[in-house]
Amino acid sequence: MKKNIAIIMGGYSNEYQISLKSGNVVYESLPKTHYNAYCIHIFKDRWVYVSNDLQEFPINKADFSINLNGEKINFDCVFNAIHGAPGEDGTIQAYFELLSIPHTSCDMYQAALTFNKRDCLSVLKPYGIRTADSYFLNAGDAIDPVAIETAVGFPCFVKANKAGSSFGITKVYSKEELPKAIDIAFKEDDELIIESYLDGIEVSVGVVRYKGVVTVLPITEIVTENDFFDYEAKYLGKSQEITPARLSDSQEFDVRTVAKSIYEILKLEGFSRSEFIFKNNKPHLLEINTIPGLTKESIFPQQAAQAGISLPDLFDNAIREALQKNS
Repeated sequence: MKKNIAIIMGGYSNEYQISLKSGNVVYESLPKTHYNAYCIHIFKDRWVYVSNDLQEFPINKADFSINLNGEKINFDCVFNAIHGAPGEDGTIQAYFELLSIPHTSCDMYQAALTFNKRDCLSVLKPYGIRTADSYFLNAGDAIDPVAIETAVGFPCFVKANKAGSSFGITKVYSKEELPKAIDIAFKEDDELIIESYLDGIEVSVGVVRYKGVVTVLPITEIVTENDFFDYEAKYLGKSQEITPARLSDSQEFDVRTVAKSIYEILKLEGFSRSEFIFKNNKPHLLEINTIPGLTKESIFPQQAAQAGISLPDLFDNAIREALQKNS
């Protein structure tokens, strides 16, 4: 019998449009011979199933079911394609775990931790994971440009602590530019992380549990036309994404080893995509995404294709892994 799969997409953040694209790619790619797939749009004002003719049917949040023409549909598994809140920050994971519904993302604690850049980097540092120098700032804190310069130097990056797709990030070259950059970041989150600039090769490393084995996908080198890998570079064609990356054997070994270690240290499940910059020939972690972009142009699917894994196979495997974990 076919499994009923809810593909959740949308979300509460500025990443919702990217999430809708990711979710639709999953819907188009899932093998129809194995699954009945349902596109579920999750927004602050409504949770609805959207049919092929664009009719909307409300989700019963008590058990995450839908009613279609008098028939109640329950879901065997949820495919999580929500970037940002509530799909990547642990909120939706906790909800599904309370309902005992399998889902394709990592568990609640891991999602919350990796979504919080400051906390995640702090947890990983004792394991020897290299990172940029950093300075933390919360809404309402006094801004001390001298202390920031002492901690991270210039240029530096001012980032929203809990945001994705490069929303709320500014590269800052002087103390005079800090106030504006801080204001931009605070529009995305009430916590900031200010990091030192790392000048080196930037790479993205996908990791997935594939057929029960933690697997590091081919590495992607990122060459941006802009000052850094910002929203334009990621989504509007202002960068080159070269897979496999042009790394030496030792560089590739080091970054693959670190990416796999992070996945295992944090006890992740499903997909992860970690961003690194090489400084002094060693990979330094920038951040971890547990719901990476899944459009056909996104980095993670490119890496899977390079590894010989098709989108139908990649998404089918994610559901099988989730069901096996909960069996």
